[in-house]
Amino acid sequence: METTLIILKPDAVQRGLMGRIISRFEDKGMQVVGARMMQISGDLAARHYESHQGKPFYEGLVAFMTGSPVLVLALRGVGAIAICRKMMGATFGSNADPGTIRGDFGVSNSFNLIHGSDSPEAAERELGLFFADGEVLDWSRASEGWIYDMSGEKPE
Repeated sequence: METTLIILKPDAVQRGLMGRIISRFEDKGMQVVGARMMQISGDLAARHYESHQGKPFYEGLVAFMTGSPVLVLALRGVGAIAICRKMMGATFGSNADPGTIRGDFGVSNSFNLIHGSDSPEAAERELGLFFADGEVLDWSRASEGWIYDMSGEKPE
């Protein structure tokens, strides 16, 4: 099982898309193991986007991410990082395929609704930025055996 960080960005929150986006992940089989609505501080945004510092879009990105509340999620599942990123679609809604979150809900080349970790290392780092110890929970779903084939050595 893999855990990834998902951020429903200010545009998703302001447009009332939180429930519809979470439903897509749950419908796919992802397990919500952490959730937190918050206002991202400038310091937290700077730490989260430190790899983009100095790029032309950095200041606008930080202003956007700190300008309105976000919903931060920890999602768990087999291959969660790749699955969630595929569900998100191309970075900008104008380029994203229909059926993806950005393809169905986005048209902007600036606002892109959602962030998802892009690797296990990034997920570990990002989860540590947004969740304190004990805020990402381990819990068993009764439906697990109906989401994954549990007959072998590992869930499929």
